[in-house]
Amino acid sequence: MAELPQNGLAGQFRTPRKAFRGVKVEAAASVISSASDVALVLDKTGRIEDVASQSDTLSEAYADSLIGKDWKDTVASDSVSKVEMALEMAADDGQSTWLEINHTMPGLGEVSVKYLTVALKSDERFLALGRDLRETVTLQRRLVQAQQEMEREYSRVRQAETRYRLLFQFSSEPVVIADAQSLRVREMNPAAQTLLRIDANRIEGKSLASGFAASHASDISTLFATARAAGMSEMRGLRLARNNDAVDAVATLFSFGRASHMLVKLRAANQPGIEVRQRSLLMELIDSAPEAFVVTDVSGNILAANPSFLELAQAPTLDAVEGHRLDRWLGRPGAEYAALEMQVKQDGAARFFETIIRGALGDVVDVEVSGVSAIDAVPPCFGFVVRSVGGRLKGDVSPRGALPEAVEQMRELVGRVPLKDLVRETTDIIERMCIEAALEITNDNRASAAEILGLSRQSLYVKLRRYGLDDADPDRSS
Repeated sequence: MAELPQNGLAGQFRTPRKAFRGVKVEAAASVISSASDVALVLDKTGRIEDVASQSDTLSEAYADSLIGKDWKDTVASDSVSKVEMALEMAADDGQSTWLEINHTMPGLGEVSVKYLTVALKSDERFLALGRDLRETVTLQRRLVQAQQEMEREYSRVRQAETRYRLLFQFSSEPVVIADAQSLRVREMNPAAQTLLRIDANRIEGKSLASGFAASHASDISTLFATARAAGMSEMRGLRLARNNDAVDAVATLFSFGRASHMLVKLRAANQPGIEVRQRSLLMELIDSAPEAFVVTDVSGNILAANPSFLELAQAPTLDAVEGHRLDRWLGRPGAEYAALEMQVKQDGAARFFETIIRGALGDVVDVEVSGVSAIDAVPPCFGFVVRSVGGRLKGDVSPRGALPEAVEQMRELVGRVPLKDLVRETTDIIERMCIEAALEITNDNRASAAEILGLSRQSLYVKLRRYGLDDADPDRSS
């Protein structure tokens, strides 16, 4: 068997001649092929004389095809120089360094193999021992992807932190963050500094109780203890250390990492919170609005109404309308309110629905109604804005106005046209007017029109074609 060089990385054994004396060539070949993923035996020019390869690295057919070829002709173009370098280093120094060389395999593309080339000086041949790098490359690719994902996640966290930092700093509600166990202040926003009349740098790291009167130290401890046990706690009438003003505090427990903290919201005693003030302001605006506003439950019973609606309904007080159905005042007798309610339920909103308000004292006012559904509210409800349009509405051009004229025409035909023809013609006129009225009530929503007429949608489409009313796609508003 050819001797391996004694120097460099391959010369690990101290007495190789003694250690491997009597080793058969077949045994050496078996060890080499088992210890490497790919092993190439090369002549002094770099031509491949034999190949041993694990089946999952180089296929048997591909390995057979390599025999007799120049090693550099079997690799990718960017690896040719590495093959030449490996052979040159092995010839000069007995062995090369580990070099990554890419084989080109039909159907698989490039296969990366890391080779160590050793010179077998006894017969001027070379032995190239290779390790398959595909698993390593896959792991490296996954590592890069994981690093990129971590960078993206870090960027998202950093952006979120910036947004919440701005929200914390510019919030008009005083907020203090403190350690849940020691009560030491970690951070407070400018609004809290203004309320407590203390600089954040002077209180951060100190107990939150130091910002309050000494007599409330036990109250602060109780506030935190209750919040730790129940998740949230509230205490009213705490006196501040600086000016003895009374404040209310709400403490909420939250965890960050392994530490527990308290988010403490403060507000001056007897001062409503921001949400309460906003809701109060909104209700004041609704009550003073010139348009009528009314809220009903999902069954149409009035829950609340502003003074403008009471004026239109000619009702003296809210008690006179509360609990009664809205269609007692809104909509012409028949299916108008049902059509409006159906549209709000189906679409979530309705706009510019033209109808009337019938006052309790007999006045009838033309109005325009917009509605919205609040199914997720507690309780679920509908809201309607009712706007008096008065002279803005055009004169009555409804097809219902054609009925008297049609009746007069029928009277003139009596005696000249058989009765059954007159009845059929009259039925057609009434049927057409009902369909047109239903389309007008539902704002041309044909699905709703069919429902209030008690027809199937297919039957309605047939009648629309019969009376020449199908001038557009029948599905456009269904």
